[in-house]
Amino acid sequence: PRAPAGMGDVPEPSPQASLAVLSKVELRVSCKHLLDRDTLNKSDPCVLLLMQSQGQWMEVDRSEVIKSNLNPVFAKIFTVDYYFEEVQKLRFEVYDSHGQAGVGTHDDDFLGGMECTVGQIVAQKRVTKPLFLKYGKFAGKSTITIISEEISGNNGYVELAFRAKKLDDKDLFSKSDPFLEIYRIDDDRSEQLVYRTEVVKNNLSPIWEPFKVSLNSLCSCEEKRKLRCVVWDYDSRGKHDFIGEFFTTFEEMQKAMGENKVQWDCMNPKYKIKKRNYKNSGVVVLLDLKIHRVYSFLDYIMGGCQIHFTVAIDFTASNGDPRNSCSLHYINPYQPNEYLKALVAVGEICQDYDSDKKFSALGFGARIPPKYEVSHDFAINFNSDNDECEGIQGVVESYQSCLPKIQLYGPTNVAPIISKVARVAADEERTKEASQYFILLILTDGVVTDMADTREAIVRASYLPMSIIIVGVGNADFTDMQILDGDDGVLRSPKGEPVLRDIVQFVPFREFKNVS
Repeated sequence: PRAPAGMGDVPEPSPQASLAVLSKVELRVSCKHLLDRDTLNKSDPCVLLLMQSQGQWMEVDRSEVIKSNLNPVFAKIFTVDYYFEEVQKLRFEVYDSHGQAGVGTHDDDFLGGMECTVGQIVAQKRVTKPLFLKYGKFAGKSTITIISEEISGNNGYVELAFRAKKLDDKDLFSKSDPFLEIYRIDDDRSEQLVYRTEVVKNNLSPIWEPFKVSLNSLCSCEEKRKLRCVVWDYDSRGKHDFIGEFFTTFEEMQKAMGENKVQWDCMNPKYKIKKRNYKNSGVVVLLDLKIHRVYSFLDYIMGGCQIHFTVAIDFTASNGDPRNSCSLHYINPYQPNEYLKALVAVGEICQDYDSDKKFSALGFGARIPPKYEVSHDFAINFNSDNDECEGIQGVVESYQSCLPKIQLYGPTNVAPIISKVARVAADEERTKEASQYFILLILTDGVVTDMADTREAIVRASYLPMSIIIVGVGNADFTDMQILDGDDGVLRSPKGEPVLRDIVQFVPFREFKNVS
């Protein structure tokens, strides 16, 4: 957005700065001159995408199988998360597939592989490399090309439903078996395959299944960008017959919203020249178009959404006596302890998004005055009507003054605090305004006692405008935390209900405390 008059020039963000926010990248794959493994007809290639995680190659996704084709352009779009600050290794493997048996990973079906990093593809936008067989042998002249596209912030997606009428008949003994391809025409005049429909057998007026594509993929989010749509008659030997084509734009497609339909003549340029009264080779109709907007975190922040920040500190006895220098809660007059370092590290980033700079600060797992009963959600400023502190500094001061007054105890119950923040978030949810988002920062030294209740609370919270950051302080075993994070699989409640979205991020502080 342009700066209002009188603000002076707003500096352009540096490319490095914008890269760090980049989160998802779409990859398109094509191959040339693949080896022919089949005696009677050509190979039926399929591409597997593997990603290296902790030294192991894991399959992330695979493409469709393209029948009888040594120069395949795959319709499958691989989406990968892109972390600017990490080296993310990718491996593409091409196999000759065999019908119902699926993709065999036998050596004799292996058509070649290629390794690179996400960063290389993103930096070069288009990478073509030779395919290698086992032991570094070239797979003949085979090459693989990967084209990458960043998914920009304004990325929504569209749902399209096409049909055709009265297509030309290309088959002698039956009717054509039509499928539709949509290509986006880029600035350099090259064409990118956006989508390939399924084949409708033996039908000159096919109705194809509705499908979804991102606006980025369809037209690079530019409504006037030219699109080329081609109808083919499918041939199992890979020699598809051209029926006809038409050109359009996303702008024109949008006339199909609501009750309207848009249609195009499907033209075969050769027939147009040869036949005098040639009208078309059929008509393609866009029956329906729905646009789904997807908003990013920044869209909400720029739209005025406020972040409300709550800190929860673990005051259980396993942290050690605060008077002892080995304790994670040790009050050291010369330097902050582990809890304070973690609090400041996360809090300073989050406070930029919080307009009133007031943070709710809670404690759990301690006996508190006046009766010294155990509490799992007490205000560390001991003001039960207003648990907010002024800025991160206010939280630090409340923490330091509360430590001598409480007795570290247990057990480590986290569910009560998650439920407390969730109740506030639920009140906000009812307003339907998306004006507030809640972040709960839990600082803990490890094992959770009420794991079942905590899992239940997180599944409930995943339906609300809130996220949870858990920072593991000290050198304990953080296996429980890794489970709650859900990165190794979907977190489920004890009854088996999955989270609606992944709202927990766990970070072991010891791995990060020495980085800038």
